[in-house]
Amino acid sequence: MTDNAQSFTAGNASLKENEFEGVYGPYSITRTDELEVQRYRLALLLCGLTFSAGLGQWLMIGPSWAWIWLLPMSIGLGLALHWIHIYLRPLHQALQLLWALGCLGAVLIALSVGTDTMLSTINAEPVWTLAIGPLFAALTGVGFKEFFCFGRPEAIGLTLLIPTALLGHLSGLMGGEVVMALLTSAALLLLVLALRKFGMDAAADVGDKSVFDYLSNQQASEAL
Repeated sequence: MTDNAQSFTAGNASLKENEFEGVYGPYSITRTDELEVQRYRLALLLCGLTFSAGLGQWLMIGPSWAWIWLLPMSIGLGLALHWIHIYLRPLHQALQLLWALGCLGAVLIALSVGTDTMLSTINAEPVWTLAIGPLFAALTGVGFKEFFCFGRPEAIGLTLLIPTALLGHLSGLMGGEVVMALLTSAALLLLVLALRKFGMDAAADVGDKSVFDYLSNQQASEAL
């Protein structure tokens, strides 16, 4: 067999490996899809690392400078929501809107009370949780998506612990130590979730692209 024939055969084998049968027909995983998955996983890891680091600094040193970790955490979550594969566009857009509202709320708190005291203010005055809460609601949405698609126990833990902690703090039904314990557990679960995703095939994160094509065609037909 010639080199050209071998190359052609290898190319066809590679193509077949990236072809899948979906609910609404065949689809393929492209190099662009693989890059998006890789970037999503890196962004999720950044979010998990900085969430954990911020809470760790708060517990060991205090909240004064822990706010700085909120910046890369928000960036990581925003990028993850940009590259995440959610084919229900209204749901995807809702999570991105929650992220934007949460970032705006964090800026509002910082401008109102100062960056050095923003976290201690949220701790002392639970009503401020409403301003930053949408950011964590978006993160909860990512956890729910990961559990719904893959059934990972750390994902359901993340999905339950964050709203429980924030609602417990907002309502005053939980003390500060309990809230911090729940948030720390959620941050560590997010880190575990992000790390475990690097062992998965990219096609798993991409999902069934035929569903996306079908929904796009439906929307195009309704627009006519």
